[in-house]
Amino acid sequence: DRDMTASEMRIADPNALRIADEGVILRECLPLPGAKVLELGCGKAEKTRLVAQTAASVLALEVDVMQLAENQAAEKPGNVQFAFGGAESIPADDSSVDIVLMFKSLHHVPIERMDDTFSEIHRVLKSGGLAYISEPVYAGDFNEILRLFHDEKVVREAAFAAEMKAVTTQRLSLVSQTFFLQPMHFDDFSQFENRILKVTHTEHRLSPALHETVRSGFNRHMSPSGATFHMPIRVDLFRKDGP
Repeated sequence: DRDMTASEMRIADPNALRIADEGVILRECLPLPGAKVLELGCGKAEKTRLVAQTAASVLALEVDVMQLAENQAAEKPGNVQFAFGGAESIPADDSSVDIVLMFKSLHHVPIERMDDTFSEIHRVLKSGGLAYISEPVYAGDFNEILRLFHDEKVVREAAFAAEMKAVTTQRLSLVSQTFFLQPMHFDDFSQFENRILKVTHTEHRLSPALHETVRSGFNRHMSPSGATFHMPIRVDLFRKDGP
């Protein structure tokens, strides 16, 4: 299979119908067993722990100091290290990792530093190493609720533009794009509030009127068993060629 060109890249695929957990996609795309892995923007570290089951080691970086402190205080596998660091300035040696992971974190990088992120990914990857970058697609019922109080259209488009630029400048080759639907379940609106509105990396201040708009928008999707959404996700897999 040949690598994809930037002009062949798609920001979305409206026809993607596969429902899958990202852990399944991850294992399909990556040779994780025995790999030295770097994760950028690890958040609550659910994926970190999943990857650590087969990887040789995982260095998981986070810039949200509150979340980082929670991760460092929690029980963790012996092959995982949590540390402070941003994707645009990675505290790792040149050509030192087999795989770089970004789970829905590229669009959180300041737009003016996204190109630096790809320079850094190229720098720390070994020759032939892979970068797995998943990003939410700007579509679907969950996105319609999210954009009521936190519209990410501009930053997600900027993240995709930075990915295309990384290919056109030949720092990285694009191996594949994978589109799928990630199930997200909430028992009720209070669980949505805790998981989405009260995150520590972004301060969401909603007026009472907007809060009510979000609540009513969410509740339209409630059933006796809660609310289940299928968030469209794009996975772009890159490879470092040469030194």
